Amino acid sequence: MSGHRTPEDAADGGPGATGPIRLLLVDDQPLVLAGVRRVLEADPGFIVVAEVGGGDDAIQALRHHSTDVVVLDLNMPGRDGFDVLREIRLGGPLPRVLVLSLHDEPAYVSRAVRDGADGYLLKDTAVRDLPGAIRAVIKGEGFYSPRAHHALGEAMRAGTVGLSRLTPREVEVLRGVAGGLPSKAIAGDLGIGVRTVETHRANLMRKLELWSIAELTRFAIEQGLLRRP
Repeated sequence: MSGHRTPEDAADGGPGATGPIRLLLVDDQPLVLAGVRRVLEADPGFIVVAEVGGGDDAIQALRHHSTDVVVLDLNMPGRDGFDVLREIRLGGPLPRVLVLSLHDEPAYVSRAVRDGADGYLLKDTAVRDLPGAIRAVIKGEGFYSPRAHHALGEAMRAGTVGLSRLTPREVEVLRGVAGGLPSKAIAGDLGIGVRTVETHRANLMRKLELWSIAELTRFAIEQGLLRRP
């Protein structure tokens, strides 16, 4: 993306070091965008280079605007905020991304962090905390609203607890599924039937509340059950 700044750019004075911090605002609610813009325009340290209402438009905006920080909602039509996060990280470590969301559920916060968010601010505290949150993430310090910070801790604890809820056989099936093995191969390795493997997989998905192979693989890596590719 041509709008990305590189680590070398940051070292050479850093984003925002020689002028206002350049911001891209991404939210599908016009009232939210207007409110955020009012907060930021009151501070001469910021300049809003673009504001868009969806993930596809955000990706296009990043290609056309030099941006230091993306203030990003997660729930949007089309490509959502998680898609935007992943696309940004494919282009390099900058711009920074501050998630601005209504959601403080552990699953939302932990997924955003895994996908590359530099901070997570809840909308109900944006008027008070947004300027400081942007300055924190631009310096690489991160920023998390207290409830988001608590949710992240809950998600980390749930990962450990979740693994302890699995039977030894379910752990073996999880390792095989996350390793990319089909049910027939897992059944052969463990000396059990294919239908039994599928039952174990359904049970462990239910216990972990993870519903895709990608989520299971990420969980297995995080728990040390599988080497990172």
